Amino acid sequence: MTRRQLLIGAAAAATPAFGVPRTGMGIATTSFMAARRPRDTYEFLEYCHSLGAGGIQAPLSSLEPAYLKNLRARAEELGMYVEVMAGLPKTGETEGFERTVAAAGALGALCIRTAALSGRRYETFSKLSDWREFVQQSLAAIDRALPIAARAQMPLAIENHKDWTAEELASLVKQRSSEYLGVCLDTGNNIALLDSPASVIETLAPYALCTHFKDMAVESCADGFLLSEVPLGEGIVDLQKAIATIHAARPKTRITLEMITRDPLLVPCLTDKYWATFPDRNGRYLADTLRMVHDAAGRLQKLPRVDGESSAGLLQLEEDNVQQCLYYGRTRLGV
Repeated sequence: MTRRQLLIGAAAAATPAFGVPRTGMGIATTSFMAARRPRDTYEFLEYCHSLGAGGIQAPLSSLEPAYLKNLRARAEELGMYVEVMAGLPKTGETEGFERTVAAAGALGALCIRTAALSGRRYETFSKLSDWREFVQQSLAAIDRALPIAARAQMPLAIENHKDWTAEELASLVKQRSSEYLGVCLDTGNNIALLDSPASVIETLAPYALCTHFKDMAVESCADGFLLSEVPLGEGIVDLQKAIATIHAARPKTRITLEMITRDPLLVPCLTDKYWATFPDRNGRYLADTLRMVHDAAGRLQKLPRVDGESSAGLLQLEEDNVQQCLYYGRTRLGV
Protein backbone atom coordinates (compact mmCIF):
# COMPACT_ATOMS: atom_id res chain seq x y z
CA MET A 1 0.00 0.00 0.00
CA THR A 2 1.39 3.43 -0.95
CA ARG A 3 1.80 6.32 1.46
CA ARG A 4 -0.98 8.15 -0.42
CA GLN A 5 -3.37 5.22 0.15
CA LEU A 6 -2.46 5.02 3.81
CA LEU A 7 -2.91 8.78 4.17
CA ILE A 8 -6.31 8.77 2.48
CA GLY A 9 -7.41 5.85 4.62
CA ALA A 10 -6.46 7.64 7.82
CA ALA A 11 -8.14 10.82 6.64
CA ALA A 12 -11.34 8.98 5.78
CA ALA A 13 -11.40 7.39 9.22
CA ALA A 14 -10.88 10.81 10.75
CA THR A 15 -13.68 12.57 8.91
CA PRO A 16 -16.67 13.17 11.19
CA ALA A 17 -20.25 13.43 10.09
CA PHE A 18 -21.02 16.97 8.96
CA GLY A 19 -22.03 19.13 11.89
CA VAL A 20 -20.19 17.07 14.52
CA PRO A 21 -16.77 18.57 15.28
CA ARG A 22 -14.43 16.13 17.01
CA THR A 23 -11.30 18.17 17.58
CA GLY A 24 -10.39 21.40 19.28
CA MET A 25 -7.73 22.12 16.67
CA GLY A 26 -8.54 24.90 14.22
CA ILE A 27 -7.33 25.43 10.66
CA ALA A 28 -5.68 28.50 9.14
CA THR A 29 -6.55 29.43 5.56
CA THR A 30 -2.83 29.20 4.81
CA SER A 31 -3.21 25.42 5.05
CA PHE A 32 -4.84 25.67 1.63
CA MET A 33 -2.43 27.89 -0.31
CA ALA A 34 -1.68 25.38 -3.05
CA ALA A 35 -5.03 24.54 -4.63
CA ARG A 36 -8.17 25.41 -2.68
CA ARG A 37 -7.26 29.02 -1.81
CA PRO A 38 -10.32 29.93 0.31
CA ARG A 39 -11.96 33.24 -0.54
CA ASP A 40 -15.13 33.46 1.57
CA THR A 41 -14.83 33.31 5.36
CA TYR A 42 -18.29 31.84 5.93
CA GLU A 43 -17.68 29.10 3.36
CA PHE A 44 -14.29 28.38 4.93
CA LEU A 45 -15.93 28.01 8.35
CA GLU A 46 -18.40 25.49 6.93
CA TYR A 47 -15.67 23.59 5.10
CA CYS A 48 -13.46 23.35 8.20
CA HIS A 49 -16.42 22.18 10.25
CA SER A 50 -17.01 19.43 7.70
CA LEU A 51 -13.41 18.30 8.27
CA GLY A 52 -13.94 18.20 12.02
CA ALA A 53 -12.01 21.32 13.01
CA GLY A 54 -12.72 23.33 16.13
CA GLY A 55 -12.14 26.79 14.67
CA ILE A 56 -10.62 28.87 11.90
CA GLN A 57 -8.02 31.56 11.38
CA ALA A 58 -8.89 33.55 8.28
CA PRO A 59 -9.07 36.98 6.64
CA LEU A 60 -12.53 38.54 6.62
CA SER A 61 -14.03 38.48 3.13
CA SER A 62 -16.64 41.07 4.14
CA LEU A 63 -16.91 43.73 6.84
CA GLU A 64 -20.64 44.23 6.31
CA PRO A 65 -22.58 44.03 9.60
CA ALA A 66 -25.10 41.50 8.25
CA TYR A 67 -22.32 39.21 7.02
CA LEU A 68 -20.49 39.41 10.34
CA LYS A 69 -23.69 38.74 12.25
CA ASN A 70 -24.41 35.62 10.23
CA LEU A 71 -20.81 34.43 10.49
CA ARG A 72 -20.78 34.88 14.25
CA ALA A 73 -24.12 33.15 14.68
CA ARG A 74 -22.97 30.17 12.63
CA ALA A 75 -19.64 29.91 14.45
CA GLU A 76 -21.43 29.95 17.79
CA GLU A 77 -23.97 27.39 16.57
CA LEU A 78 -21.13 25.07 15.55
CA GLY A 79 -19.10 25.75 18.69
CA MET A 80 -16.15 26.99 16.64
CA TYR A 81 -13.72 29.79 17.41
CA VAL A 82 -12.62 32.46 14.94
CA GLU A 83 -9.29 34.27 14.70
CA VAL A 84 -8.90 37.01 12.10
CA MET A 85 -5.96 37.56 9.75
CA ALA A 86 -5.10 41.14 8.77
CA GLY A 87 -2.15 43.22 7.65
CA LEU A 88 -0.51 45.97 9.66
CA PRO A 89 -1.59 49.52 8.76
CA LYS A 90 0.69 51.54 6.52
CA THR A 91 1.48 55.20 7.15
CA GLY A 92 -1.68 57.27 6.79
CA GLU A 93 -3.82 54.18 6.18
CA THR A 94 -5.13 53.27 9.62
CA GLU A 95 -8.80 53.61 8.72
CA GLY A 96 -8.99 50.22 7.03
CA PHE A 97 -7.26 48.56 9.98
CA GLU A 98 -9.69 50.24 12.39
CA ARG A 99 -12.63 48.83 10.40
CA THR A 100 -11.10 45.35 10.49
CA VAL A 101 -10.54 45.57 14.25
CA ALA A 102 -14.13 46.69 14.77
CA ALA A 103 -15.35 43.83 12.55
CA ALA A 104 -13.27 41.31 14.50
CA GLY A 105 -14.86 42.61 17.69
CA ALA A 106 -18.37 42.32 16.27
CA LEU A 107 -17.55 38.79 15.21
CA GLY A 108 -16.32 37.79 18.65
CA ALA A 109 -12.89 36.90 17.27
CA LEU A 110 -10.27 35.79 19.77
CA CYS A 111 -7.49 37.88 18.23
CA ILE A 112 -6.06 39.36 15.04
CA ARG A 113 -3.06 37.57 13.59
CA THR A 114 -0.68 39.74 11.61
CA ALA A 115 2.87 39.66 10.24
CA ALA A 116 5.50 42.26 9.49
CA LEU A 117 7.06 40.61 6.42
CA SER A 118 5.29 38.72 3.65
CA GLY A 119 8.50 37.12 2.38
CA ARG A 120 11.58 35.62 4.02
CA ARG A 121 14.31 37.70 5.66
CA TYR A 122 17.22 35.98 3.91
CA GLU A 123 15.58 36.26 0.48
CA THR A 124 14.13 39.77 0.76
CA PHE A 125 17.20 41.59 2.09
CA SER A 126 20.79 41.40 0.89
CA LYS A 127 22.14 44.31 2.98
CA LEU A 128 22.04 44.88 6.72
CA SER A 129 21.00 48.50 6.19
CA ASP A 130 17.90 47.37 4.27
CA TRP A 131 16.95 45.01 7.06
CA ARG A 132 17.38 47.71 9.68
CA GLU A 133 15.19 50.07 7.66
CA PHE A 134 12.53 47.36 7.50
CA VAL A 135 12.76 46.91 11.27
CA GLN A 136 12.10 50.60 11.87
CA GLN A 137 9.18 50.61 9.44
CA SER A 138 7.72 47.49 11.03
CA LEU A 139 8.00 48.86 14.56
CA ALA A 140 6.25 52.03 13.41
CA ALA A 141 3.44 49.97 11.86
CA ILE A 142 3.04 47.94 15.05
CA ASP A 143 2.96 51.14 17.07
CA ARG A 144 0.20 52.44 14.79
CA ALA A 145 -1.81 49.26 15.14
CA LEU A 146 -1.45 48.60 18.86
CA PRO A 147 -3.41 51.62 20.20
CA ILE A 148 -6.27 50.79 17.83
CA ALA A 149 -6.33 47.18 18.98
CA ALA A 150 -6.02 48.15 22.65
CA ARG A 151 -8.92 50.63 22.48
CA ALA A 152 -11.09 47.86 21.04
CA GLN A 153 -9.68 45.32 23.51
CA MET A 154 -8.76 43.11 20.56
CA PRO A 155 -5.47 41.20 21.02
CA LEU A 156 -2.93 41.62 18.21
CA ALA A 157 -0.65 38.65 17.48
CA ILE A 158 2.52 39.10 15.41
CA GLU A 159 3.76 35.96 13.71
CA ASN A 160 7.38 34.82 13.62
CA HIS A 161 7.19 34.75 9.83
CA LYS A 162 10.78 33.91 8.83
CA ASP A 163 11.63 37.51 9.72
CA TRP A 164 12.19 37.95 13.46
CA THR A 165 14.37 35.56 15.43
CA ALA A 166 12.61 34.31 18.54
CA GLU A 167 14.65 36.64 20.76
CA GLU A 168 13.93 39.65 18.53
CA LEU A 169 10.18 39.04 18.52
CA ALA A 170 10.02 38.38 22.25
CA SER A 171 11.96 41.59 22.92
CA LEU A 172 9.69 43.57 20.61
CA VAL A 173 6.57 42.41 22.49
CA LYS A 174 8.10 42.74 25.94
CA GLN A 175 9.22 46.31 25.31
CA ARG A 176 5.65 47.38 24.53
CA SER A 177 4.25 45.67 27.61
CA SER A 178 0.62 45.53 26.52
CA GLU A 179 -1.88 42.81 27.32
CA TYR A 180 -3.18 43.33 23.79
CA LEU A 181 0.12 42.58 22.03
CA GLY A 182 1.55 39.10 21.66
CA VAL A 183 2.62 36.60 19.05
CA CYS A 184 1.20 34.07 16.65
CA LEU A 185 3.60 31.27 17.55
CA ASP A 186 4.60 29.32 14.45
CA THR A 187 6.25 26.12 15.61
CA GLY A 188 8.30 25.60 12.45
CA ASN A 189 9.18 28.85 10.67
CA ASN A 190 12.25 29.81 12.63
CA ILE A 191 14.19 26.71 11.67
CA ALA A 192 14.87 28.81 8.56
CA LEU A 193 16.57 31.39 10.82
CA LEU A 194 18.65 28.71 12.58
CA ASP A 195 16.52 28.79 15.74
CA SER A 196 15.74 25.35 17.12
CA PRO A 197 12.00 24.57 17.35
CA ALA A 198 12.27 23.91 21.09
CA SER A 199 13.95 27.24 21.83
CA VAL A 200 11.43 29.15 19.71
CA ILE A 201 8.49 27.55 21.50
CA GLU A 202 9.98 28.12 24.95
CA THR A 203 10.88 31.73 24.15
CA LEU A 204 7.59 32.74 22.54
CA ALA A 205 5.05 30.62 24.44
CA PRO A 206 4.58 33.25 27.21
CA TYR A 207 3.40 35.71 24.52
CA ALA A 208 1.39 33.29 22.35
CA LEU A 209 -2.08 34.66 21.65
CA CYS A 210 -2.58 32.20 18.80
CA THR A 211 -0.60 29.59 16.90
CA HIS A 212 0.40 28.18 13.55
CA PHE A 213 0.89 24.62 14.67
CA LYS A 214 2.97 22.49 12.30
CA ASP A 215 5.58 19.80 11.98
CA MET A 216 8.70 20.18 9.82
CA ALA A 217 11.16 17.97 8.00
CA VAL A 218 14.63 18.84 6.70
CA GLU A 219 17.04 17.58 4.07
CA SER A 220 20.66 18.54 3.38
CA CYS A 221 21.65 20.29 0.15
CA ALA A 222 24.71 22.09 -1.24
CA ASP A 223 23.79 25.63 -0.13
CA GLY A 224 22.37 24.66 3.25
CA PHE A 225 19.22 22.62 3.69
CA LEU A 226 15.67 22.15 2.47
CA LEU A 227 12.70 22.70 4.78
CA SER A 228 9.16 21.34 4.43
CA GLU A 229 5.91 21.27 6.34
CA VAL A 230 4.85 17.66 6.79
CA PRO A 231 1.81 16.00 8.40
CA LEU A 232 1.94 16.10 12.18
CA GLY A 233 4.10 13.36 13.64
CA GLU A 234 6.29 12.92 10.55
CA GLY A 235 8.85 15.63 11.31
CA ILE A 236 11.33 16.89 13.88
CA VAL A 237 9.16 19.10 16.11
CA ASP A 238 8.36 17.68 19.54
CA LEU A 239 4.64 18.29 19.22
CA GLN A 240 3.57 17.01 22.63
CA LYS A 241 6.13 19.20 24.35
CA ALA A 242 5.09 22.13 22.16
CA ILE A 243 1.46 21.89 23.26
CA ALA A 244 2.43 21.37 26.89
CA THR A 245 4.73 24.40 26.82
CA ILE A 246 2.17 26.65 25.13
CA HIS A 247 -0.66 25.66 27.43
CA ALA A 248 1.48 25.90 30.56
CA ALA A 249 2.24 29.51 29.63
CA ARG A 250 -1.09 30.44 28.00
CA PRO A 251 -3.85 27.95 28.90
CA LYS A 252 -6.49 29.65 26.74
CA THR A 253 -4.43 29.82 23.54
CA ARG A 254 -5.97 27.74 20.78
CA ILE A 255 -4.01 25.32 18.63
CA THR A 256 -4.52 26.23 14.97
CA LEU A 257 -3.09 24.06 12.23
CA GLU A 258 -1.02 25.45 9.37
CA MET A 259 -0.24 22.48 7.13
CA ILE A 260 1.14 23.95 3.89
CA THR A 261 1.34 21.49 1.01
CA ARG A 262 4.17 22.60 -1.28
CA ASP A 263 7.65 21.83 -2.53
CA PRO A 264 10.52 22.17 -0.02
CA LEU A 265 11.93 25.63 0.66
CA LEU A 266 15.65 26.27 0.26
CA VAL A 267 17.37 27.73 3.32
CA PRO A 268 20.74 28.85 1.85
CA CYS A 269 22.58 29.20 5.15
CA LEU A 270 25.94 28.35 3.54
CA THR A 271 25.85 31.39 1.24
CA ASP A 272 27.16 34.89 1.96
CA LYS A 273 23.83 36.62 1.23
CA TYR A 274 22.03 34.59 3.87
CA TRP A 275 24.22 36.03 6.63
CA ALA A 276 23.98 39.68 5.55
CA THR A 277 21.14 40.48 7.97
CA PHE A 278 22.25 38.33 10.90
CA PRO A 279 25.07 40.27 12.62
CA ASP A 280 24.32 38.56 15.94
CA ARG A 281 24.09 34.97 14.71
CA ASN A 282 27.28 32.98 15.16
CA GLY A 283 28.67 29.64 14.12
CA ARG A 284 26.97 27.83 16.97
CA TYR A 285 23.54 28.47 15.45
CA LEU A 286 24.76 27.11 12.13
CA ALA A 287 26.47 24.10 13.67
CA ASP A 288 23.47 23.18 15.80
CA THR A 289 21.10 23.45 12.84
CA LEU A 290 23.28 21.45 10.45
CA ARG A 291 23.72 18.79 13.13
CA MET A 292 19.93 18.61 13.44
CA VAL A 293 19.64 18.23 9.66
CA HIS A 294 22.29 15.51 9.67
CA ASP A 295 20.63 13.62 12.54
CA ALA A 296 17.27 13.76 10.77
CA ALA A 297 18.63 12.22 7.57
CA GLY A 298 18.52 8.66 8.83
CA ARG A 299 15.06 8.69 10.34
CA LEU A 300 12.88 10.87 8.11
CA GLN A 301 11.32 10.11 4.76
CA LYS A 302 12.41 12.07 1.71
CA LEU A 303 10.76 15.47 1.64
CA PRO A 304 7.44 15.65 -0.19
CA ARG A 305 7.32 17.26 -3.64
CA VAL A 306 4.13 18.39 -5.35
CA ASP A 307 5.58 19.69 -8.61
CA GLY A 308 3.89 17.73 -11.38
CA GLU A 309 0.68 17.03 -9.45
CA SER A 310 -2.51 17.72 -11.38
CA SER A 311 -4.84 20.43 -10.07
CA ALA A 312 -7.27 17.77 -8.88
CA GLY A 313 -4.48 15.73 -7.31
CA LEU A 314 -3.07 18.73 -5.49
CA LEU A 315 -6.52 19.68 -4.21
CA GLN A 316 -7.00 16.19 -2.81
CA LEU A 317 -3.50 15.97 -1.35
CA GLU A 318 -3.96 19.31 0.41
CA GLU A 319 -7.17 18.09 2.06
CA ASP A 320 -5.66 14.68 2.86
CA ASN A 321 -2.73 16.30 4.64
CA VAL A 322 -4.99 18.52 6.73
CA GLN A 323 -7.26 15.63 7.66
CA GLN A 324 -4.28 13.49 8.63
CA CYS A 325 -3.07 16.30 10.90
CA LEU A 326 -6.48 16.67 12.55
CA TYR A 327 -6.61 12.94 13.14
CA TYR A 328 -3.13 12.91 14.65
CA GLY A 329 -3.95 15.89 16.84
CA ARG A 330 -7.10 14.25 18.12
CA THR A 331 -5.72 10.72 18.67
CA ARG A 332 -2.11 11.38 19.63
CA LEU A 333 -2.00 14.91 21.06
CA GLY A 334 -5.40 15.20 22.72
CA VAL A 335 -6.30 18.33 20.77
